[in-house]
Amino acid sequence: MSRKKSTAVADEKPVDKPALELTARERAVFEKYREIHTNKATAATRMKLVNDADKSRLVPNHGDEFMGKLLLADALGAADLDFSNGLISQLANAGAKDNKVDVKALNFMLSVVKSIKPRDQIESMLATQMAGIHTATMRMMERLANADDTARLDSAERALNKLARTFAAQIEALKRYRTGGDQSVTVQNVSVSDGGQAIVGNVTQASRETAAEQVAKTALQLTHAKQAPMTVLGAEANEATAVAVPRRGVKSDGKSSA
Repeated sequence: MSRKKSTAVADEKPVDKPALELTARERAVFEKYREIHTNKATAATRMKLVNDADKSRLVPNHGDEFMGKLLLADALGAADLDFSNGLISQLANAGAKDNKVDVKALNFMLSVVKSIKPRDQIESMLATQMAGIHTATMRMMERLANADDTARLDSAERALNKLARTFAAQIEALKRYRTGGDQSVTVQNVSVSDGGQAIVGNVTQASRETAAEQVAKTALQLTHAKQAPMTVLGAEANEATAVAVPRRGVKSDGKSSA
């Protein structure tokens, strides 16, 4: 009876040699992966469960537990071990399932925090909240997909909407904190010839078509006015309506009077 060769691979263990011939891009990706998981410094920024007597505890994935804690604290932007230990404990509680620590979920959230590269403890706390909010958002997405009645559907939808908005606000808050709240200024080169003037700011100029439309509109309003136009008296009208007033000492027939 022939025995089947086991093809199972240990979880998350780097492979020393790939089974198939790789392309150039596959080779580059594989070497990057192996470098991360075989490097002691980067491997120490992950956590693992260790069974001590009758209990389990989280420790860094490093041969020297204390050195692993220091490396992990540095990756999280922590100033001391009290801060990093508390942060890891909070992340473990946020990713726990059925009141049990989920090491994969914890390492995922730690990876999120490390990818943000926090420069101080404020950024580290904000990055930790972002990791927790993202995890909760994905859980709400799962509930929304599996909702079997209207009440659960509406509840999951409202929670998902709030969490997604919170995550977007956290990204903006991190950007403002890192830039100090300064606004970016765009500088453009403007060439001005001799005798010309340059104006800095937004300039609004009416187009010629707009001006022509305004003139036509004004003329149209005058043409269609409801009031009757005034009569203009010309030279002929003045003669027709004039009253003859004789001069003193002169008769109407042109002879002088006494």
